Amino acid sequence: MSACEQTPSRTGACAGSPGHGEAPRATFRPGAGSGLRMRSLPLLALLGVTACAASRPLPPAAPPPPFDAERALHALERLAYGPSARDLEAVRRVGVDAWVDGQLRPGGAPPPALAARLAAFPTLAQSPQQLLESFPPRGAAAERDGEEGGRARLPWEERPRRIVEELATAKLVRAVESERPLEEVLVDFWFNHFNVSADKGAVRWLVTSYERDAIRPHVYGKFRDLLGAVAHHPAMLFYLDNWQSTREGFARGGARAPTGLNENYARELLELHTLGVDGGYTQQDVREVARCFTGWSLRAPRREPAFVFRAAAHDPGAKRVLGHEIDAGGARDGEAVLDLLARQPATAHLVALKLARRFVSDAPPEALVERVARVFLDTGGDLPSVYRALFHAPEFWAPEARGAKTKTPLEFVASALRATDARVESARPLLAALARMGQPLYRAPAPTGFADRAQAWVSSGSLVARVNFGLALASGRLPGVHLPEGGPPPATDPDALALALLHRPLSSATRDTLLAALQAPTAATGDALGPPPPAPLVAGLLLGSPEFQKR
Repeated sequence: MSACEQTPSRTGACAGSPGHGEAPRATFRPGAGSGLRMRSLPLLALLGVTACAASRPLPPAAPPPPFDAERALHALERLAYGPSARDLEAVRRVGVDAWVDGQLRPGGAPPPALAARLAAFPTLAQSPQQLLESFPPRGAAAERDGEEGGRARLPWEERPRRIVEELATAKLVRAVESERPLEEVLVDFWFNHFNVSADKGAVRWLVTSYERDAIRPHVYGKFRDLLGAVAHHPAMLFYLDNWQSTREGFARGGARAPTGLNENYARELLELHTLGVDGGYTQQDVREVARCFTGWSLRAPRREPAFVFRAAAHDPGAKRVLGHEIDAGGARDGEAVLDLLARQPATAHLVALKLARRFVSDAPPEALVERVARVFLDTGGDLPSVYRALFHAPEFWAPEARGAKTKTPLEFVASALRATDARVESARPLLAALARMGQPLYRAPAPTGFADRAQAWVSSGSLVARVNFGLALASGRLPGVHLPEGGPPPATDPDALALALLHRPLSSATRDTLLAALQAPTAATGDALGPPPPAPLVAGLLLGSPEFQKR
């Protein structure tokens, strides 16, 4: 089997198989060794079951099939946030297929070590009401300056921004340390599919519950249940303004909130969450769906952010959606719409396409999408069955699919942490780096969420930012992020470190460019922290290599 196939559209060169045996683990000692400085780096270029008989001795057992390292790496690059030494060993121990099947089964509580890490973030377990009480809303200027009125600056522990920071930190900790990495990838996928942004008003106090209560419990369930949990959650109702949508002519009795029909949620429900932009609906369908959801509201977003159905604000008339009469009455009108949309072939196609785009390639084969969509329809939207059809498809494992996806900033940062066996104590520098790369966690600027195609993430500036992040991480210059201590002396040979970090040899093109960069003339850079030592320098450049940008 070829280790990988190179396509003209792919940046950089493909790598060969490491063969049998476990690659050495990367161990870095920040500050060890002599320093190197570079005047300029060509950064962009880096880029039988045994038969038994009582009358004769047992025949020798058949040897197990050889471990396919490239197949294992492909599974970890798609179903996890990249390979780590621990997970690669877990796949080696049980086999690739058994590991994938194990990831498809819903898990229980996190193991004690991970649970203890997450317990350090108390906001994760709090309800929106508790968060509002602990971090009361303040004016925009006060929040920006950390002040309220003329009083002294608030400590970070009391500022509302702590809510999203702890949620984002927990996301990185789970991505790096969870023994069920596929669940973390799926939570991220479905949050992005049903995106809300913490930058919009009260969503900051609601987003923790949104991921914890609406998204995570349903990623191994039925699509209709996930769709319903999202539709009812205060974060979605506030983000897309449905909490203010009322029948025409409704008066709030002196309240300042606007009244009248609001189509924002109805439009995104059809275009982004279910049918897709080419799903066969019309503007009249958007309006009729909006009428069905009138009265789906909140008690008070900044005081008591709980779902409430306001019957007086609901449009009681008959509606017609996609040619179907909707006249269930009251809140059941909205439920009837969700039932209708969840069983549409266009919804099955959109879900299959987005999953295939996330896990296979930017332009997945239409035959694969159609097969996965058929499983969606045949199983009533049973998501584990849909995932299984995708992950067992030959297109998923095809040579042309390997290394065909460009990592998003989150995938890049998480995979770099996993490759270096880093431990995250404070994620602030990581979150800042993600924002600079264009992916501020939980703050995607539009209902579409973050892009999942290469063109959104490949630019000269973004590639330079990735190389700089790799250098900072490998040389131990990210506060709150700790690399392992001890172990064998840090290797400076690029080929040895490539096997430790990338788990495969370097391509000749990347190796030549890396060696040229290491041999470039040195010059002072004015960096008060000093130059990275040789091993971290090589490791940092490897993290910025074209091979590491792909998955």
